[in-house]
Amino acid sequence: MNAPHEDAPLRSTSPRGPHTLISERPGPGAARPYRFPEVIRRDGVVAAHLPGQALAVAVLLLDAGAGREPAGREGVGAVVAKSLEEGTATRDSAAYALALEGLGAELFTTVDWDSFRVGVQAPAERLPDAVALLAEAARTPRLDPADVARVRDDEVTALRMDWAEPGPRADAALRADLFGIDQRHGRPLHGDPDSVAAVTVDDAVGFHREWFGQPGTLLVAGDLDRLDIDALGAAVFAGTGAPVAGAGDPLPVTPRPERRIILVDRPGSVQSTLRLGHAAPHRSHPDYVPMALAATVLGGAFTSRLNHLIREVRGYTYGIRSEFGQSRRFGRFVVSSAVQTAVTAPALVDTVGEIARTQAGGVTEEELAVARSWRAGQLSVELQTSGAIAGALATLVVHDLPDDYHATLRAALLAADVDTVSKAAADHLQPGALTLVVEGDAEKIHADLTAADLGPVVTV
Repeated sequence: MNAPHEDAPLRSTSPRGPHTLISERPGPGAARPYRFPEVIRRDGVVAAHLPGQALAVAVLLLDAGAGREPAGREGVGAVVAKSLEEGTATRDSAAYALALEGLGAELFTTVDWDSFRVGVQAPAERLPDAVALLAEAARTPRLDPADVARVRDDEVTALRMDWAEPGPRADAALRADLFGIDQRHGRPLHGDPDSVAAVTVDDAVGFHREWFGQPGTLLVAGDLDRLDIDALGAAVFAGTGAPVAGAGDPLPVTPRPERRIILVDRPGSVQSTLRLGHAAPHRSHPDYVPMALAATVLGGAFTSRLNHLIREVRGYTYGIRSEFGQSRRFGRFVVSSAVQTAVTAPALVDTVGEIARTQAGGVTEEELAVARSWRAGQLSVELQTSGAIAGALATLVVHDLPDDYHATLRAALLAADVDTVSKAAADHLQPGALTLVVEGDAEKIHADLTAADLGPVVTV
């Protein structure tokens, strides 16, 4: 039997029929048309019209994110968020749940650095009643001491389980080193087991009293021909006080004078968890698009430079990724991975080298074409549901972006050129200012980290 020509595609058969194996990845396809719905603003309501959508979403957006939490009580916002489902001043938890269920509605809450969100999803014709239940939970929660204590204890248990795994300690060490543990954003977003365990019922009640009397902004995504957004706004704004003062201006980005390694000891670990990062600009920075694309080329997709080198060429990890994580006042560049203990030092050397190469040499047109297509396509896929559209509206409000931002974002991603993205990489990647956090077995890797000469090593 003759062997196939070396340049011929390989063919094989399966129960489903013949198929062709290819050795080269297919290139990006043409971007499909996409249109973000028109944004409508009126008296504290920001809405998007989604004609024909059976489900609608309403979200009360409050300036009561984790940045508002007091020192030593990090995580109190999450405790309040979960306690809102435990009943209101007029209904216990069972009655409240039944009221939601009777509407086919779902209540959800989220807390991030910049905001506290209480939302409902319901059939469009039932959204007014669902919004009334939203307002009831957000403005007049029961906050029964026994319920709050139980919610807090459940949260502590979940955090203890999470912190027993690799990752959270490394994340906390990186955040503390970048921003300072004396700053709220220098401590974990949802707190740690100790800070949440310290939350009292009075802390939860006080947090609600201080921040939930503000009007906030009501976000609505749905078929507006079937909704009265003025009436929805009236339901959630009734009886509220004055808006709260802003949290402050964006923080300056000051690169550190040298790299450093923080070794978080995890005796007996068979792998090392890596978190590399430095401070970066805030979310509404004008370089957001080229920064996002530079991070995608470097480590934001499976075809990225870091994933190719560290996973496919070296075989050190199952995956590695980089991204710019940004909030209203601050941001950070982060690389995340986990590697075999024995290759911890070389993995770090290669990763820092790839960041430095991207910062110094920029990106290629071929790489950027893939990144543009992937990011633009991802945006189109993500912004399909009413909930996702409501989330996009929240981005406009929190970061004070223009109403046509999402309508033009996809075009901006597709139009970004090599020079612009390479300049963003040069301006915003700081390989010489990285903090390299390694969570692993210090006894096995300390000497190798020192010999790698990437920066002084401090064990914690």
